[in-house]
Amino acid sequence: MSRTPSRIDDILKTAVRGGPLTPADGVALLEDADLADLGAAAHAVRMRLNPEPVVSYIIDRNVNYSNICDSYCAFCSFFAAPGAADGYLLSKPTLARKIEETKALGGNQVLMQGGTHPEWDVAWYADLMRFVKSHGIHVHALSSPEIQAIARNSKMSVRDVIARLREAGLDSIPGGGAEILTDSARNAISPLKCTTEQWLEVHREAHALGMRTTATMMFGHKETLADRVEHFDRIRSLQAESLERAGGCDAGFTAFICWTFQPTHALKRMESAGGAEYLRTLAVARLYIQNVRHFQSSWVTMGPKVGQTALWFGCDDMGSTMIEENVVSSAGVAFKMTSPELCAVIRAAGFRPQQRNFYYEPVEALYLDAPERTRDVVGANPRNEALPDEAFAQVRPAPVSNPISKGARRR
Repeated sequence: MSRTPSRIDDILKTAVRGGPLTPADGVALLEDADLADLGAAAHAVRMRLNPEPVVSYIIDRNVNYSNICDSYCAFCSFFAAPGAADGYLLSKPTLARKIEETKALGGNQVLMQGGTHPEWDVAWYADLMRFVKSHGIHVHALSSPEIQAIARNSKMSVRDVIARLREAGLDSIPGGGAEILTDSARNAISPLKCTTEQWLEVHREAHALGMRTTATMMFGHKETLADRVEHFDRIRSLQAESLERAGGCDAGFTAFICWTFQPTHALKRMESAGGAEYLRTLAVARLYIQNVRHFQSSWVTMGPKVGQTALWFGCDDMGSTMIEENVVSSAGVAFKMTSPELCAVIRAAGFRPQQRNFYYEPVEALYLDAPERTRDVVGANPRNEALPDEAFAQVRPAPVSNPISKGARRR
């Protein structure tokens, strides 16, 4: 016997056709939609926006140049207060070593973030960007809270700070620090961090300058379902504004990435959202935010199996191999995969893997980050101050035959 069409069915049909959802629609889907139906609809949207059965990924490294931070977020296990004994700042030789290792392992990007420092100004950060960029790698760096702190310390506008950093070598800005883009939720977990409008301001100004950025969301803590949908709505609205300014061509956010809160510190008694809740929220996000083309699977927090399932819930990208990651792992989550392992997961899900750069342009995959080449390089200690020469030599590029399809090209 057939099921009577419901309001949920109508909302899903609207989304699959490309029609915009309302906040009430988004909340209804989070509350009442069947998980399998959500996945099917989100995958249909994914295939309309990205028709090829290809799942992309990038080889890069999360470099945390410092853990000194005066935001004191309740959920963070990584930060050290200014003046604390466990605070650190990476030396330039250490940064150089990390970047050269990344390149030797086939990486083309570093994602570099730290904390909100009470003193470091735009001149300090411009010197940092200039040094990193001198090593010939894409610099995806500095979250909205960091840039707002730099502007405050420098007594400059956000736009002028971004322009100065871009001139020094900053290529793109990650979506870190978004958490949930409602001030009620932010005040509950990170009251000293930048406001919702300040987070959006950084990305709006970057887009206006012609830079690309990413959008993120961390959920499953103090927010409501309505907060999650308001977050989706704010991202969609800013992307619409950025696309209109650019005349409809590629602009604004390259991708959206959501992940679940990992209980730690003051919030350690909370239970983390499970795989079903992650997939539900991801699918609704894909249905709601259709003007951001790419969605990344958060296998780093959810694990390879749920990350693989996300490829059928709206994701067309597996994100980064993360040669190094310290913030999520500091909360006790430590899933890791090299590019051969990531490609195997993608193929097992029924898709063709394709290595990419930040701009989602294909690059030739050489699989230089095979496990035996990374074992002695990647450690839990973000400082990695004293790698032995033999470990570094182990990851120098070696001649490798090209195993990828003819469609790939070097960029």
